[in-house]
Amino acid sequence: MRVGLTDLPLHYGSCPSWLFKRMKILTREICEIIILEKGRKEFLERISDPFFFQAFGNVLGFDWHSSGLTTTVTAALKEANLEEYGIWVFGGKGKISRKVPDEIEKVESFDDREKEKLKKISKLVAKVDNSLIQDGFNLYHHCFLVDEKKNWVVIQQGMNTQNQLARRYHWISFQVKDFFEEPHKAICCDLKQEKVLNLVAKESEETRKCMVDLVKDDPNNLLKYVAPKNSLVKYLKMPTKHFIDLNDYKKLMELYEFQPKNFEELVSLKVGPKTLRALALISHLIFGSKLSWKDPVKYSFAHGGKDGTPYPVDKKLYDKTIRTLKEIIEDLKLKKREKIEKLKMLKEKVKI
Repeated sequence: MRVGLTDLPLHYGSCPSWLFKRMKILTREICEIIILEKGRKEFLERISDPFFFQAFGNVLGFDWHSSGLTTTVTAALKEANLEEYGIWVFGGKGKISRKVPDEIEKVESFDDREKEKLKKISKLVAKVDNSLIQDGFNLYHHCFLVDEKKNWVVIQQGMNTQNQLARRYHWISFQVKDFFEEPHKAICCDLKQEKVLNLVAKESEETRKCMVDLVKDDPNNLLKYVAPKNSLVKYLKMPTKHFIDLNDYKKLMELYEFQPKNFEELVSLKVGPKTLRALALISHLIFGSKLSWKDPVKYSFAHGGKDGTPYPVDKKLYDKTIRTLKEIIEDLKLKKREKIEKLKMLKEKVKI
């Protein structure tokens, strides 16, 4: 289930090496405490929470309101070498995000069946956020965390160069029932857009079924409805970008020959956002199926605002975050005191 989504200003540049070096050390210290004290499940739940993740990045010393926080924090997690605690971190930014399958393949403790399942999950999660929620944010970062029981978290980010924002998507495995219907548990961001095609909304359920039926029919029948001169297209006032071109026709022919059994098979066959959008609109046109045009985001400035904007302060969440960070800080202090005491003892022995 997706846990949250966050919008951040799009910042360019990289983290200074002197800062990242220290971030990696502190990341490992904090993760070690959470895993040893609370367990791997709690660690995944906290990392997947957008509020905790943001606070975690702030504690590490990165800009509180920057898109770079996502890529830098996940990079620090990856280089913290958490494998000894039963946590693997795959992927990253840009080209590295596409290496997830290869990185999963290299884990000797995963059997072949587990590897294939994890590869499929990683690909499917990226497809949902990149193609099924058409919010104008193109994915450029994908981080996949897996524990030894194959529970997982995905933190990925897309960019919208027009409004200079990056949007972060959080997923967690524990409560996943359906990748294609209301997969989010909570969504947090600064921007809510007017019109976003959301094919994973509950309202779009019938449309998803109709889309499968459409591609199982002869593509030539489908083209009748999307020809630029078609009166029904004019009625819908569909812009040119929604027409199905020759490349789409080839893809539709492949889908027709494959005969997908369900929506998952349909989206797994390298169908792009444009073709999916056209199929959704035609399903709405022919069958009258409902479509969701609501941006699946929930306004949020971390824990809410004192004046109730964008929503009232979530006191329980606020207190939980404070307790979590306080516990981590206290544990770090305790570890430091223990090290000092051991150094003192060693110093005394050396004197003798």
